[in-house]
Amino acid sequence: MRCQDGAVTELLIVSVAALLVIAGSAVVGPRLGVASPLVLVGIGVGASLMPIFASVRIEPEWILEGVLPPLLYSSAVSMPAMNFRREFGAISGLSVLLVVGSALALGVFFMVVIPDVGFAWGVALGAIISPTDAVATSIIKQTSVSKRVVAMLDGESLLNDATALVLLRTAIVATAASFAFWGAVGTFAYSVVVAVAIGWVIGRGNLMVRKRVTDSTVNTVISFTVPFVASVPAELLGASGLVAAVVAGLITGIRAPRDLSPRNRLSDSQNWRTVELVLEGTVFLTMGLQIRAIVTDVRNDHGGVGTAVLIAAGALLLTIAVRAAFVAPLLRLLTANVRRGEQIQPRLEGMQEKMSTAAGKQQMLERANSKRRKVSEHDLDRLARRVTKGLANIEYFLREPLGWREGTAVVWAGMRGAVTVAAAQTLPEDTPQRSVLVLIAFAVALLSLVVQGGTIGPLLRLLPPDADQPTSREQLRAEQTRIMELMRTSAQSIPEPEHVDEEPTFQQARAHRLAVIDAQRSALLDARDNGTFDADVLANALANLDASEIAIELRGTLIS
Repeated sequence: MRCQDGAVTELLIVSVAALLVIAGSAVVGPRLGVASPLVLVGIGVGASLMPIFASVRIEPEWILEGVLPPLLYSSAVSMPAMNFRREFGAISGLSVLLVVGSALALGVFFMVVIPDVGFAWGVALGAIISPTDAVATSIIKQTSVSKRVVAMLDGESLLNDATALVLLRTAIVATAASFAFWGAVGTFAYSVVVAVAIGWVIGRGNLMVRKRVTDSTVNTVISFTVPFVASVPAELLGASGLVAAVVAGLITGIRAPRDLSPRNRLSDSQNWRTVELVLEGTVFLTMGLQIRAIVTDVRNDHGGVGTAVLIAAGALLLTIAVRAAFVAPLLRLLTANVRRGEQIQPRLEGMQEKMSTAAGKQQMLERANSKRRKVSEHDLDRLARRVTKGLANIEYFLREPLGWREGTAVVWAGMRGAVTVAAAQTLPEDTPQRSVLVLIAFAVALLSLVVQGGTIGPLLRLLPPDADQPTSREQLRAEQTRIMELMRTSAQSIPEPEHVDEEPTFQQARAHRLAVIDAQRSALLDARDNGTFDADVLANALANLDASEIAIELRGTLIS
């Protein structure tokens, strides 16, 4: 019993120390000009040299099934859905095509440089190394980079882990004689489709339940279960639990402002930020803590680590080269799409102007029906919404051009992290030179964080932004003015409370103000869905409305 009590006390001390280290790195790191994840990795590596941590081994399932789902879910909830939709073409290319291409290229590289490792096992290790890490990309958000780059990297890191893990399973199966290419494609499609369906159901279902729960604390506790309620059934059905958690998060992020009260959403936001900080910090600390055990395994099995580190450096250079080779034509394609959109912009503006009047709508309706098409007013309204979205997309792409600075950021920000280490440790025990492969994966992740993560900030400061700063500030002020005008117009649609000679009562004034806020929020959310305004400016306006509503509700509670 005393031994057990001592073990519990020791665990508590380590846990408290870890929380203090995570909090301290979040404060000290930025002041030193070093990203806090790098500080945590360094502390973890130093701690691994202490006898108490000499043989630390973290079960990879804890990272892949216990840490990743809530982290990806939280990132998906907070990600602007309109930006994700706009960049979905680039995101899907980076998270699927680039992962597959990188894994195949690395498979050839590892087959050549590592004895007794065939192509299939090389692809398996390549799949482990290929995806960027959702946690590692948090470093890029601390730099001055385009919103489009952030949206691409966020979206890529949300989805590419699922691609890599499915590819890893496929490569392991390929080491047996029963492998079939089209079977692997079918498995991948099944994994994604089923996960999307489960994530959508859970995302909508959790909001249906939570909008009936008025207690903010209880509501937030329920939200903590959502990523696991989505991921666990998906995994049991052979689908991707990570994709299911991401889809549930995206649905929640889109619908929550309409379904959940401001107080509940504020509670969610604050508590999930705390969860993110702790989980991310834990991930980076465990990365550093495992280094000694991994190196010891390689020394015991193969006598040295120098060759493995050199191979890891070559693999990192190859991943950067493949990423650059993919990103360059991708940006050219995206730029060409923007030019095509700019060409049709006058035509869409003309259509929008015509459909903004009753006479113009009637003229378009008659013209369409004269061509033996059955077009209703509802069809015309849907067309009007598509035109509005199309124009908003064109304006967004023109406002946020992708130049060589943005391309450099996308390439250099492709960092690996603890997920790479965790996935490597899931390799079967009979994998050829398993300990070496795990060390290579760890070394790639560590080198990526140190080299790319440590230089991305200074690199972007050296590269001047393409956008004109005064022009950007003027556009921002214009956005804010348009939002204020929209809020003023929506407020005027709510009639004043009825009263004869006396001033309206507090309850009447309170009800009127809440109705105004509700109308303004609805108008802003409609504008969000159409992509009419900048996502950050719109989010700030919605946050101000939430704060106003919470303040009014609190005053009402005190008076009653």
